[in-house]
Amino acid sequence: MSLHPPILIAETDVVAVPVRLVGPDAALEGHVGTWAAANAFTGKAGQMLLVPGHDGALSEVLFGTGKTFDPKSMRGLAAKLPGGVYRLEGLAEADGAAAALAFLLGGYRFDRYKTRDGGEAARLVAPPGVDVEETLRIAAACALAREMVDTPAADMGPLQIETIAREIAESVGASIAVIEGDALLDENYPAVHAVGRAATTQRAPRVIEIGWNLTRTDLPLVALVGKGVVFDTGGLDLKSAAGMRNMKKDMGGAAHALALGRLVMQAGLGVRLVVLVAAVENAVSADAFRPGDVLSSRKGLTIEIGNTDAEGRLILADVLTRAGEHSPDLTLDFATLTGAARVALGPDLPPLYTDDEALAADLLSASATVGDPLWRMPLWAGYKPSIDSEIADVRNDSAAWAQGGSITAALFLQKFAPATGAWAHMDIFAWNSRNRPGWPEGGEAQAMRACYEMLKRRYPV
Repeated sequence: MSLHPPILIAETDVVAVPVRLVGPDAALEGHVGTWAAANAFTGKAGQMLLVPGHDGALSEVLFGTGKTFDPKSMRGLAAKLPGGVYRLEGLAEADGAAAALAFLLGGYRFDRYKTRDGGEAARLVAPPGVDVEETLRIAAACALAREMVDTPAADMGPLQIETIAREIAESVGASIAVIEGDALLDENYPAVHAVGRAATTQRAPRVIEIGWNLTRTDLPLVALVGKGVVFDTGGLDLKSAAGMRNMKKDMGGAAHALALGRLVMQAGLGVRLVVLVAAVENAVSADAFRPGDVLSSRKGLTIEIGNTDAEGRLILADVLTRAGEHSPDLTLDFATLTGAARVALGPDLPPLYTDDEALAADLLSASATVGDPLWRMPLWAGYKPSIDSEIADVRNDSAAWAQGGSITAALFLQKFAPATGAWAHMDIFAWNSRNRPGWPEGGEAQAMRACYEMLKRRYPV
């Protein structure tokens, strides 16, 4: 994968340019103060100033913290710094791990299709007390999810997702099974097959299942489930050109499930783990499923198709049912499921749905600790009639209800969620819509760090 995050250096004796964290009230003396004044540097949050020495070479960097330092601001620093090795000065030890990780996240670049090299990346000497190996693992997981999302659909089809899943499984000694094409009907994944059957043979739908530590029956079982729609045309209910433009990212849930699964396995958390991904293309052809069709599902419930552009919940229905066959203690699913979630909470704040109070509390606590936002939304029972069908057990849209689309989608998934343990659904966007230093336009990892922190607390090594 063509990733170029800044490197976190564990050595303490390496020559490094100091990056001084400066607030609005800091007193800058001598030539540094003169240079800062000449360049209108005031310590405002996110301001950066390169300070030359007497020989003209870079001697230090000033970085504004504003009145209160936010470790996430290190994402912007990493994106602005020229290549070289740097060391943070004036950083509280308690902020070291968060600042180092933010620095790594901010250095992500997607340049696979660029004809020119992006140049040397900035490297950071790890602040005192930082677990370098763990920080690099988390950053690499986020980078994996982001690059999978950023890769155009022509190069990130169901086969490519399978290939990445196989590489992950092989790297940690996990098992992997893949069911592809018409074999999905033989193995009872009818909804996955229906959504993906219109794609070409080379991009046939598939269900991917990774198993790790499964012989350790003394350990709790965690299931991670991801929506992998590699491109969503909307099907016969065709999206507009604008609505289709970024639909390469509709496999973001699969990317998150695979990246989080790799992170859990690399860290050796005290769990048995199953990762389930349904990878399909929602294409248009003579064989595409239609509005008004009634589909079967692995659970045995029939589903009336109100809209072919509500396909993600169909494939999740089958793989959530499969997750339930493992009798998991905890199930987490990730999906770029609804535009309604963005209307409700915008692009940066993913909704969290769960009916388990303890899990909600643990996820929100972890979210606050690592700065990976989540907002709990209600599985409002009063909206359940919106997915009732006159001719089937359930329908996949709530056409008669103009609002609450993220909630009704979650209520649909709840019908297929495992009966054992706790379940949570995250309706992620997986995308930065605007380009900012440290947050480039394109793929973004959302909710994954919060989930990992929660899993570490619940199931330590």
